[in-house]
Amino acid sequence: MKFLDQAKVYIRSGDGGAGSVSFRREKFIEFGGPDGGDGGRGGDVWAEVVDGLNTLIDYRYQQHFKAKTGMHGMGRNRTGGKGSDIILKVPAGTQIFEEDNETLVCDLTEVGQRFLLARGGNGGFGNQHFKSSTNQAPRRANPGLPGEERTVWLRLKLIADAGLVGLPNAGKSTFLAAVTAAKPKIADYPFTTLYPGLGVARVDAREFVIADIPGLIEGASEGVGIGDRFLGHVERTRVLLHLVSAQEEDPGKAYEVVRGELEAYGGGLSEKTEIVALSQIDTLDPDSREEKIASLERAAGHKPLLLSAVTREGIEQALRALITVVEEARAAEAPVEIDERWKK
Repeated sequence: MKFLDQAKVYIRSGDGGAGSVSFRREKFIEFGGPDGGDGGRGGDVWAEVVDGLNTLIDYRYQQHFKAKTGMHGMGRNRTGGKGSDIILKVPAGTQIFEEDNETLVCDLTEVGQRFLLARGGNGGFGNQHFKSSTNQAPRRANPGLPGEERTVWLRLKLIADAGLVGLPNAGKSTFLAAVTAAKPKIADYPFTTLYPGLGVARVDAREFVIADIPGLIEGASEGVGIGDRFLGHVERTRVLLHLVSAQEEDPGKAYEVVRGELEAYGGGLSEKTEIVALSQIDTLDPDSREEKIASLERAAGHKPLLLSAVTREGIEQALRALITVVEEARAAEAPVEIDERWKK
């Protein structure tokens, strides 16, 4: 399945059905009077979060969604049926914006959440509503009200517990493949990863979700390389694992480049808890290892973790460090249970 994290769609709710002009016609009843029913409401347009989706690819092939018109009213005071609703099924983490792509309409983060995007038009009144002492046989009825129409943007921000950041070829995809069942593309050239990926990691019988995004380079905030458009996918994470390749000539400088791009992007990324790791250490001899560790430690301000997805060195330590931060954040976000005695 291809990955798509942004889509523009046109939606229109259904028009209301027209009211009916009808008169009661029965044997032995001379003056039946008006009995025209009301029109039914038009269908609504909803956005709903469903399980099992992690892309907006469906909206590449269909961009127009129109709900059904309400049925017209009928004689014998029968109201028309409501028009069928349209439901836009989206993955958790989807934000919906107005046509300007800046004004936030809603942020859908949990499976089962629904939001009304366009309300269907009300049905028109039948002629029974216009009966009066001076007009006992009205021959008029209201048409239904038109539905609402609008163009909206769907923008997906993946929901993950931990995010991987770093320069291209820092070993992010290799780490994701080593600790989860995900199968990202891995190759020895920059920007192998073109789209974000998700995987579920397990350590000590505990699970958490890791998001991998394409690598950042200097100037990404200004559109250099792939740019920073995919950084939104790690905005919701609780911790960042910053991988710096041991093959960099100056790991400290590589670390500072990525930190600069995180700060330029904003969104609170530079304030998130960060775990720094020197990856691909299996490629270093002992002397070079100490030199690279010292360079990265000076830039980060603390000693980094040492990782090798090939030899599995440091993998368990990194996962335990991530799950510790994730569980602390989950505990802080959990609702506080109040004793029943104090609920009054």
